[in-house]
Amino acid sequence: MDISYRSRFILLLITVSLIPVYSHIDDKEYTPGPVTYNARSIIVNGNPILLFSGSIHYPRSTPEMWPHIIRMAKEGGLNTIETYVFWNVHEPVEGQLNFKGNYDLVKFIKLIAENKLYAILRLGPFIQAEWNLGGLPFWLRDVPDIIFRSYNEPYMTHMKRYSEMVINMMKKEKLFAPEGGPIILAQIENEYNHVQESYREKGTQYVKWAADMATGLYPDVPWIMCKQKDAPPNVISTCNGRHCADTFGGPNGPNKPSLWTENWTAQYRVFGDPPSQRAAEDIAFSVARFFMNNGSMTNYYMYHGGTNFGRTSSSFVTTRYYDEAPLDEFGLIREPKWSHLRDLHRTLRLVKEPFLLGTQKIQHINKFVQIITYEKPECNLCVAFLSNRHKKIHRTVQFKGKNYFLPRRSVAILPDCKTVVFNTELIVSQHNSRSFVPSKKANKFKWESYREPIPISKDLPVMSKTPLELTSMTKDTTDYMWYSTSLHLDSDDLPMRPDILPVIQIQSLGDALLAFVNGEYIGFGHGSFIEKSFSFSKPVSLKCGVNHISILAMTVGLPNSGAYMEKRFSGIRAVILQGMSSGSLDLTLNQWGHKVGIEGETLQLYTEEGSKKVKWCPASGPGTPITWYKTHFHTPEGNNPVAIKMERMGKGVIWVNGYNLGRYWENYRSPLGAPSQTEYHIPRSFLKPKNNLLVVYEESGGTIDGVVINTVNRDIICSFMYEDYPPNIDKWKLEGGVLKSIVDAPKPEAQLTCDPGKFIKEIQFVSFGNPWGSCGTYIQGTCQSPNAKQVVRKACLGKNSCRVPIDRAILGDPGGDGSCSQDKFKRLAIQVRCAKKKDE
Repeated sequence: MDISYRSRFILLLITVSLIPVYSHIDDKEYTPGPVTYNARSIIVNGNPILLFSGSIHYPRSTPEMWPHIIRMAKEGGLNTIETYVFWNVHEPVEGQLNFKGNYDLVKFIKLIAENKLYAILRLGPFIQAEWNLGGLPFWLRDVPDIIFRSYNEPYMTHMKRYSEMVINMMKKEKLFAPEGGPIILAQIENEYNHVQESYREKGTQYVKWAADMATGLYPDVPWIMCKQKDAPPNVISTCNGRHCADTFGGPNGPNKPSLWTENWTAQYRVFGDPPSQRAAEDIAFSVARFFMNNGSMTNYYMYHGGTNFGRTSSSFVTTRYYDEAPLDEFGLIREPKWSHLRDLHRTLRLVKEPFLLGTQKIQHINKFVQIITYEKPECNLCVAFLSNRHKKIHRTVQFKGKNYFLPRRSVAILPDCKTVVFNTELIVSQHNSRSFVPSKKANKFKWESYREPIPISKDLPVMSKTPLELTSMTKDTTDYMWYSTSLHLDSDDLPMRPDILPVIQIQSLGDALLAFVNGEYIGFGHGSFIEKSFSFSKPVSLKCGVNHISILAMTVGLPNSGAYMEKRFSGIRAVILQGMSSGSLDLTLNQWGHKVGIEGETLQLYTEEGSKKVKWCPASGPGTPITWYKTHFHTPEGNNPVAIKMERMGKGVIWVNGYNLGRYWENYRSPLGAPSQTEYHIPRSFLKPKNNLLVVYEESGGTIDGVVINTVNRDIICSFMYEDYPPNIDKWKLEGGVLKSIVDAPKPEAQLTCDPGKFIKEIQFVSFGNPWGSCGTYIQGTCQSPNAKQVVRKACLGKNSCRVPIDRAILGDPGGDGSCSQDKFKRLAIQVRCAKKKDE
């Protein structure tokens, strides 16, 4: 904040008492029963509810992680968990169902109920979700005459059968709220407006049919359709996006509540992307604005993103998913996002009664500043939301005879229309920083390697005059398919000059390929998330006689969006040799052999039993393409999450004890020059105490010696506050509608809390004056107090949690150069390291 901002903000503190309010999450919110709604909210068992929901996808974590993730969601102030249902993992082969392990939907929903949280079931069956084929099973493509997501009899028949199966499963287990379960809302289809026009009248017919089908299968909870402007009247249309207060035109009817099904907490990443971030302040701002404008539900997409294990991610999407969510990939709390939103939820719960019962009044001060009140005078109920949505300019507004300062892009909430209890721009909770620490026990590797054989056309089982489309052959059982052809050349066919080589040009429909000529590696090429198809051109050495051209083509996940998804194609389209003595030689019609998958997959080299089927050789240093590596390792020390770092490898797949961790791709660099992802999650439930089998299949060549197994922590915690910040929210409570402090004369204070079982082992940085930076990278300013570090050390060292008052009488007056007098209000930055009694 600049000096002008600080000066104006203190005027607000002088004008009004800035009183944060502490509010526990009340299990009494959870009252399963009949579900209805009105224009203000969803109503469960007669109780109107403000829904604070978070997306947590059960296949993107493990059952062992679910209890912790759900518990942290509840402690973060959520009262609802939202999940998709993933058709292609539940029915990978037509008629063969799988609801085991991390696909155990019933177990997941029951855990939500055990934590006294509601659930929203997004049935789909098309879900998008950056999930392979948008959640649709690949076998559906082979159904005769099928057209996905259209008024098409084959598709609708399978969609209804699947939907009915899931609904009946939920009914049998009594998981819908009217039967005492947690499910209060269900969703059919997903963001269909994006593609509806492509299907013309068949799209309009399909939307109505889908709504009628869903409500006919289970009419006792409301059904929703997200981003569906023309949603039929028997469902509720909802919003997806970052700022639904400004982009949502409202639900499809005057007696329906405004619901926000996807509030994106960051942005998913694809390979080749730079980091994606979204500030906690911006999320809080968007939520407060949505609620002040009559909203009654927000769902954070994602609240925990997790991991795209195996081959589940869609085209080019990274294995790590929404790592910037309030709970990161490993289930660790990301601060301050988690706690700042928790404080917002507490505030909105506080104003529930006037918000739901009061009459709305809207006052536009100017284009950017707005005041919205909900008031019921006869009950002495009044809440006010003061909003400034200008991106750069702070504002001071007058409301009920008092001046209120509003920072840029902020909302202030006044539960009694007098007292500010929360401002979305002001963070008083702690921050943290994530660390990857090399394991002391796990990194004693003895690597061995096995080279995948390069086939030639006569050895391949499927022959065709032209290259065949890849996915119609693989049926999504593997990423890989070999293409090979042979040609006989005479000396007259080759270039006359030895310094000029022919060039092979391969036109690919996507996604990537490796080319070999006469067993020699020629190169690696790939498309991108934006454009899957690409052209590969490399010089090649040819010889007189028979020449063998072999191409390993591959997908990097299947598309998850768009119209006519059943008509998406991949693989080799054309192959041409340029620069021959007779000109260009088109090999596209040269008779091609094909083989689905690679040998190592067939032999299951990633398992203990399968790894014994080939001869392995010692490996070190830079390696060759299409090479398998294996080693064994001990489970890392402690209980922190585990990740494997692949930074010096190229592209491939990782297995631990037979579990597929997902795809890695290190040599596809972002514009910043770094891989989009370097660490890959190994859930501890995948590990044995020792002798864990680690197998890596490297496609394009990498340095296996660079692989490192790390433990992951967020043991670096911080606080960064100005001395004119308000007291912490837990200093106040609400009794009988009256705000009361639980301490005398509450003051702002830095609060630091380690994870349970850990204590503050090290004070790494303290400065009271004008420090700058962020948690993990603070920098001393030119003005600081000489006593601050000793005060913090005395208050915090050796404790699980501590509080440090931001008070000059305690910390001492900052001193230094002339800059000390420039900043009227000083800031306190603290960084500490948490650890167990004996460091892990």
